[in-house]
Amino acid sequence: MDKIQRILTAALTGLLLIMFNFSNLSGQDLRASLFSEADAAFTNAKKVHADVLAPKSYAEASKHYEKADADFKKGKNLEEIRKQLRAAISYLTKAVKATELANVTLKTSMSARSDAKQAEAPKYAEKLWLEAQKKFDEAGRKLESGDVNAAKNKSGEAESLFRRAELSAIKATYLAPTWQLLEQGKDIDADDHAPKTYAKAQMLVKQAEKMLNESRYDTDEPRSLAHDANYEARHAIYLTNFSKEFKDSDQKVEDLVLASEVPLQKIAGKLDISARFDAGYDLTTQKVVESVELLQEEKDKLTGEANSLKSQVETLTARVTEMEGQLGGIEKEKSQLAQRIKLQAENRKRFATIAELFNISEARVFREGENVIIRLYGLTFPVNKSIIEPRFFSLLTKVQNAINEFSGCMIDINGHTDSHGSDEQNLKLSNERAEAVRQYLLANMNLDLKRIKAVGFGESDPVASNETREGRAKNRRIDVVITPAMQVVN
Repeated sequence: MDKIQRILTAALTGLLLIMFNFSNLSGQDLRASLFSEADAAFTNAKKVHADVLAPKSYAEASKHYEKADADFKKGKNLEEIRKQLRAAISYLTKAVKATELANVTLKTSMSARSDAKQAEAPKYAEKLWLEAQKKFDEAGRKLESGDVNAAKNKSGEAESLFRRAELSAIKATYLAPTWQLLEQGKDIDADDHAPKTYAKAQMLVKQAEKMLNESRYDTDEPRSLAHDANYEARHAIYLTNFSKEFKDSDQKVEDLVLASEVPLQKIAGKLDISARFDAGYDLTTQKVVESVELLQEEKDKLTGEANSLKSQVETLTARVTEMEGQLGGIEKEKSQLAQRIKLQAENRKRFATIAELFNISEARVFREGENVIIRLYGLTFPVNKSIIEPRFFSLLTKVQNAINEFSGCMIDINGHTDSHGSDEQNLKLSNERAEAVRQYLLANMNLDLKRIKAVGFGESDPVASNETREGRAKNRRIDVVITPAMQVVN
């Protein structure tokens, strides 16, 4: 009897579980059916930022939706729930419609808000951001109520606050850490122990702040200055601590000088250079720099040769495949292939001749496939100008000789800048400088206009870091790209 009772109990429990799960599943399906249209309306409203641009209507929609959700969970009358959802959809439709006018009326404050948000103002200038957001919200509500003039006034106030928040956030991001370091330095008397370095850090951070105040949208140069200021502040703190430790120790100046020679000795040793400091650091430093430059030149040369060989292998592989499929014309193909190999060998000789024309300070010459690139590091221009000074005529004469090595070649003059200055100005300047070189070559060579073109790339194609003075100098350059006639035909 007990056994039968246990079986009946288990069966009843299972049946109840099945009924519960079915009921729960049906409830989920019912909710999805009831709320689907309202959910889609919310998705559409968020896509057009109705929650930001039409806060009044969006808030009303949210209120009705939440009421419908709460009533559904309590199992209340379905018709009342549908009524709440219809009201939510109606307010969302109104909100979406309001965004069309807001996109025009609140355009400038919307742009300011976007810029402030991108500068992480909610994190770094929270108080100003909240004030601005409040005014922006009021502008949206006034616009929804039909008071366009009041909306414009509130929008103007919001724009001003968003701009202040943006600038404050940018300063906090770039400058606040350095000001904190300078305070730390002040506390340990860095201005006494390392006065030059400390003063340099102060000068750089003030210069960065001044530039941000004058033009917050070109942050590349202020960021670079702030980066340098941060380094100098840390440098001043290090020098101060070192100075104090040195004074408290038994070391002499000789110990200090000998210790400072060790890093350069290690570098020189790796380059197989004998380091001698009987006349100071200059001679060894010069040897190290020259050795590194030669290694860089050799690296560029090997990279060019590797690219050329890769191109040749790909070409030969394609030719072999083609010839295997066209056995009838094999002799003709072999002849063409032999001619191509001969031209490639001649081009390699020409490349070697061109590489010998320039010294390290004038240009780097390398290859990309069959193209020859002359990177004119030695050609510089006055600040923000595209005038070629007479002292560079001899360098450009070498460029002419290089071009003459390749009869019928195509020439691209590519201008590049560093990241300092606006993107638009850098693009314009790089175009003007490339065009200046093009005009010089046309004036001094017998070139068909169709064979040579000039293009500016602005700051978009750096070859070194824009965070260092040396890197920026490398990025400000003219590249002369020579495409041999063989490549042009192909």
